[in-house]
Amino acid sequence: MKETKRIKFLMQSAAVAALYVVLTFVASAMGLSSGVVQLRLSEALCVLPIFMPASVWGLFAGCFLANALTGCIAIDVVCGSLATLIGAVFTRILKKNRVAALLPPIVSNTLIIPFVLKYAYGFEGSVFYFVATVGLGELLSCGILGYLLALAIEKQKGLKF
Repeated sequence: MKETKRIKFLMQSAAVAALYVVLTFVASAMGLSSGVVQLRLSEALCVLPIFMPASVWGLFAGCFLANALTGCIAIDVVCGSLATLIGAVFTRILKKNRVAALLPPIVSNTLIIPFVLKYAYGFEGSVFYFVATVGLGELLSCGILGYLLALAIEKQKGLKF
């Protein structure tokens, strides 16, 4: 029984990671997933820890792989993945309050990624400008798209994770 639960957990994590990577590649193909202004469709998946604990590790692994595969520099791969992990952990902790649970990935990415853009990539502009651009992208992807995804999942009454 315990082995079955572990396998289910691993499979769910892997599925979330794969979906994150695919959605990042789709956004990347449209020129949306990296740079000063980012709108990662994959960030909408950051609501999944509300519904299933396995998604915390899936989001972390997916972000790590997506960043590595789309050509991000090492510090971005590490910091971006850690920002996603922090957001996912706190989303899971706040799962009972759906609106509050949407905030951790927005906040963690908005506070971490601007420093990566400024100091690791050396993009022109102030950290405050990058806070605004990353924050807006996270608000759109995690806040709005994530909220819509959460509503769609909640409407599926028989759905079990």
